[in-house]
Amino acid sequence: MTDLQKRSLLQIAALTAVASAALVGCGKKEEPAPAPAPAPAASAPAPAKPEPLKIAFAYVGPVGDGGWTFAHDNGRKALEKEFGDKIVTSFVENVPESADAERVIREMASSGNKLIFGTTFGYMEPMLKVAPEFKDVKFEHATGYKQAENMRTYDSRTYEGAYMAGVIAGKMTKTGTLGVVASIPIPEVIRNINSFTLGAQSSNPKVKTKVVWVNGWFDPPKETEAATSLINGGADVLFQNTDSPAVLKTAEAKGKRAFGWDSDMTAYGPKAHLASSIINWGPYYISATKAALDGSWKGGTGSWLGVKDGAIDIVSIAEDVPAETKAKIDEIKKGLTDGSFAIWKGPLKDNAGKEVLKDGETADDKFLSGVNFYVKGVEGKVPGAK
Repeated sequence: MTDLQKRSLLQIAALTAVASAALVGCGKKEEPAPAPAPAPAASAPAPAKPEPLKIAFAYVGPVGDGGWTFAHDNGRKALEKEFGDKIVTSFVENVPESADAERVIREMASSGNKLIFGTTFGYMEPMLKVAPEFKDVKFEHATGYKQAENMRTYDSRTYEGAYMAGVIAGKMTKTGTLGVVASIPIPEVIRNINSFTLGAQSSNPKVKTKVVWVNGWFDPPKETEAATSLINGGADVLFQNTDSPAVLKTAEAKGKRAFGWDSDMTAYGPKAHLASSIINWGPYYISATKAALDGSWKGGTGSWLGVKDGAIDIVSIAEDVPAETKAKIDEIKKGLTDGSFAIWKGPLKDNAGKEVLKDGETADDKFLSGVNFYVKGVEGKVPGAK
């Protein structure tokens, strides 16, 4: 091999080595594997939705009575509309004012209800007996006067509606004799009979009022019988302190006039119907439930709501009632709202001639809560009164 050939081979080898080195230098450098992404932090569990407040109502009559219980049940429905899924309501209807009421109220408390409404006077003692056994339950009693640490009372000034009905009755009577179908002789009912009469006397000082007691709240046959008796006795305008529309139906059948009570009863006797004195329990039930939900509810207190609170009104006044009488009703509502008018104001005598309010004296709530006499113009005696 010549020297020239050897040099050529050496050059080729050298070039090959350089090329190999270049290839190694230009090769892709292997990157380290990326660190695994950290696991996402566990999200905090959503706060548990609070359990709805369980609310129960005890009703003395059927929800379809068209009057007292119907009005309370409308209040319960207003609650459901207001609070939605924050509450759950239930009711038991036709609960007698007896030992059975105690059983029903105790079962309501035992079933997890934390707010219980007893909607008639006769539930006072049963509720008062059950309340101490369930300190975490709030008890509300309608129309009563006894309270406890976890029990309070509420009522509506039905006598305001009775007075306004009387104003109309006094104007519309042709015989001068009014008739009242009364339930049970307790101050609430006696007060309403008297207020109706006082209202009538403001329109017609010569009117007189006859009363027939049926000794129950909801008894359509007895109410019908009592209404018929009053009509036979000369009454041409009837009023009631009972829970069914039987009195209005009787007036319709016999061509007389009458009023709805607690609810608008127009449909039960459209020709006889003069007006309806209604109760709106919704505002109170909403207020009480709100207090139970936010922790501001307090026992041992009482509420008495009337026209100024939106709890009492007289509605659906008949077309043939004179315009001046309707205007007078509007003035009474305004006066009751702003405090410029008082229904029970002296001088006032009972039907035996005894002065019960002096001239210029206005009855306070204590006086009104204990009324056990008839005012002048009401015939007869209060059952059981001395």
